Amino acid sequence: MTLTQLLSILKARKWVALLVFGLVVTTTLVASLLLPRQYTGTASVVVDIKPDPVSAMGYPAASLPGFMATQVDILVSDRVALRVIRDLKLLDNPSIRQQWLDDTAGEGSIEQWLVDLLKQKLEVIPSRESNVISIAYSAPEPRFAAGMANAFAQAYMATTLELKVDPAKQYASFFDVRSKDAREALERAQAKVSAFQREKGIIATDERLDIENARLNELSSQLVMIEAVASESRSRQAQAQGASGDKMQEVLTNPVIANMRVEIARNEANLQQLNARLGDRHPQVIEAKANLAELRSRMDAEVSRVTGGVGVTSTINRQREAQVRRELDLQRAKVLRLKGVRDEGQVLAREVENAQRAYDAVMARLTQTGLESQTTQSNVNMLSAAAPPTEPSSPKILLNTALSVILGAMLAAGAVLLLEMLDRRIRAPADVLASLGLPVIGYMPRPDAKRYTASRRLSLMQQRVIGLPAPTQSA
Repeated sequence: MTLTQLLSILKARKWVALLVFGLVVTTTLVASLLLPRQYTGTASVVVDIKPDPVSAMGYPAASLPGFMATQVDILVSDRVALRVIRDLKLLDNPSIRQQWLDDTAGEGSIEQWLVDLLKQKLEVIPSRESNVISIAYSAPEPRFAAGMANAFAQAYMATTLELKVDPAKQYASFFDVRSKDAREALERAQAKVSAFQREKGIIATDERLDIENARLNELSSQLVMIEAVASESRSRQAQAQGASGDKMQEVLTNPVIANMRVEIARNEANLQQLNARLGDRHPQVIEAKANLAELRSRMDAEVSRVTGGVGVTSTINRQREAQVRRELDLQRAKVLRLKGVRDEGQVLAREVENAQRAYDAVMARLTQTGLESQTTQSNVNMLSAAAPPTEPSSPKILLNTALSVILGAMLAAGAVLLLEMLDRRIRAPADVLASLGLPVIGYMPRPDAKRYTASRRLSLMQQRVIGLPAPTQSA
């Protein structure tokens, strides 16, 4: 179908099109005027993602895509609606209670019925590019619509504060109990340290251990020195007890033995002279031999006495070595015992330190959760309060009329085309060729037509030529 054919059809059935168009527009206009007016109050809140001044922490979840969706879900939840009901004391209104009885015959909960009723007129619109949430509420009365929007905003802010404070109160109670346990554990650890110190007589374990270590090192040095001296004494004693005792330094340097040796040498020389001059049996020779033997006996006695002193010195050195070794063993055992005491004391001290750190950590969390449980500010703030609207939000007469014009035009065109399909007529020369397959020879006007315009000439002549009844003047 060409545009010319469509226009000719619409022109031929213009009254049907006008009737349908007018009926649609009129019905829409009347319905818009008769529908009750609805007013929409809109409030807006902003979700703050700055660090919390109490915990000094930000809201990392605020950067996630689901954060704003979560806030919207909280806002449209039953908890917020129930808080609105409590804040506005809607359950105390007799008319609301009577309406609930009329609608439900007293079945179910009036709170849930009222929650569902309020949520039907609530619309929450989150911003796409910011943290602002718009709260719109529709009602027949402007002040009621604005009041409900503000009430939902206030209830939402109070609910977010409760969601923040209630867990903090629970944590505060938990950490309060834990702080008492941690303090008792700290007191027990300190009591164990005190009892241990009293039992061991410890005042300053590290200082005493340092003194005892110094004493141990000193005894170790003394033992090394005495062992060297005793070893030397044992060697000299062995030398003194052997055949070379007279060659010892003490013997060689002894003045008495040296004089005796000189005297013996002189007597030996004198004996040789007397023996050579007088013979072996001469009384002077015998007397000289006796004197020489006596001198040698005295020298041997003096050598024995000197070498005996070396043995005494060796014995004394061995005794000193044994004594120092015993003292060293006792000191070593004492130092080991002190180290064991110190290690045990350090274990107890670490228990006290761990208990102190645990107590400090619990007290820090208790203080923080205590402050969080007492906060009165949430991360949601009122951006703009709803004011009573001056114009109704629905019905929108101009918009409905414009839409009815478009819809009426479409329905009018559709009705005309439907009628044309049910009662097909020739509207143009091309229809003759398409329907009958006959060429158009010419056009003749209607006999009773006195005046007709050039625009109507074609339609009239076409109908006359193919032998169809001519349309009336009004058609």
